[in-house]
Amino acid sequence: MQEITLFNDSILPEKTGIWNTKPTDITVSGVSKSFKNNKPILRNIHFEIKHGEAVALTGANGAGKSTLFRCLLKLIDPDIGSIKMLDSEVTQLNRRQIQKMRSKIGLVWQRHNLVPRLSALSNVIHGAQNRSYSPRLWYQCLSTRAVREEAIHHLDIVGLSHLANHRADQLSGGESQRVAIARALMQRPKIMMADEPVASLDPRVAEEVMSLFLDLIHKEGFTLLFTS
Repeated sequence: MQEITLFNDSILPEKTGIWNTKPTDITVSGVSKSFKNNKPILRNIHFEIKHGEAVALTGANGAGKSTLFRCLLKLIDPDIGSIKMLDSEVTQLNRRQIQKMRSKIGLVWQRHNLVPRLSALSNVIHGAQNRSYSPRLWYQCLSTRAVREEAIHHLDIVGLSHLANHRADQLSGGESQRVAIARALMQRPKIMMADEPVASLDPRVAEEVMSLFLDLIHKEGFTLLFTS
């Protein structure tokens, strides 16, 4: 079994005073997961992430980083162990509670999953879909001027407002990943999770994207958990 290593950096400053310590956004305690032939993918994983921290999960392919992400999002359940995100015990949530938790988490994947025929702006606007559980209210949300202006604002934050009307299939890899980040910001996330977000990018563009993530922690005030 490969090993997962955590690298932790506190980005947001601690507030002074005994009552102002940063809250814990993610707590993983004793999590293990096996698949076929009882081969262990995760074994007794423990870690804690405070609000405003940037944490990297590193390890070789097959070490279980993506499996851990899936457990955190309750796409799968661990065999044993506890996962708390934003004060909720993830393994005990019902479907509606899972939706509510996920609405507070921005997701960025190695494959950005933009809709090719839509503009960069339209792709970002669709990031607001998790704000409502009702399809009707969701459609109304996407059609408002305020949401459109917010999407333009997020494109500006990632440096792509000038490409707002370009189709997604006309963008470079780095530009597409920036649009994916802007789309995730539309959820107004408390936690941003990125699964190997720069693995397919060349080193220079990858460094720019990671610098953007760290800069956004200061501007937007979320917690970042990413794999590499």
